[in-house]
Amino acid sequence: MSDSRMSTSNVKISTEKELVIERIIDAPRERVWNAWTKPELVMKWWGPQYFTSPEARINLRVGGKYLFCMRSPEGQDFWSGGVYREIVENKRIVYTDSFMDAEGNVLSGESYGMGADFPKELVVTVTFEDYGPGKTRITLTHAGLPEGEMREMTGSGWSTSFDKLAESVK
Repeated sequence: MSDSRMSTSNVKISTEKELVIERIIDAPRERVWNAWTKPELVMKWWGPQYFTSPEARINLRVGGKYLFCMRSPEGQDFWSGGVYREIVENKRIVYTDSFMDAEGNVLSGESYGMGADFPKELVVTVTFEDYGPGKTRITLTHAGLPEGEMREMTGSGWSTSFDKLAESVK
């Protein structure tokens, strides 16, 4: 990425069943926060490269739920959702993450081609920090992911989603 406005990424895969991604976004923290918390803005970047997001529902409060859809280039919809556990405006979001159907019912990983041992619920923590003038450092921790190919695929998906996020907040 030669464009100096593009973000940089650092993906770490730990042995603690978690994926940690740190990204510097060339946009103020409030703008990046809004991209995570406003449905119409989430739909601009949610999902890996070449995926679209035709729907996002957000009830941004502790105990509130979210439900996002990402659509593959082949037209298959993948729904995910969960419950917000912690919200510190412009600083931190902690939420559960599960495969779901379009009505918000939790599905097993097998429903989307994952193994039978894939957890029904994971936890995602996202922090937002000022990083110099007009920039934001995002650190995402996706906890509970099984080791192996799925964790690597998830890291790649988040990384390309963050590329789209960086473009959407310019």
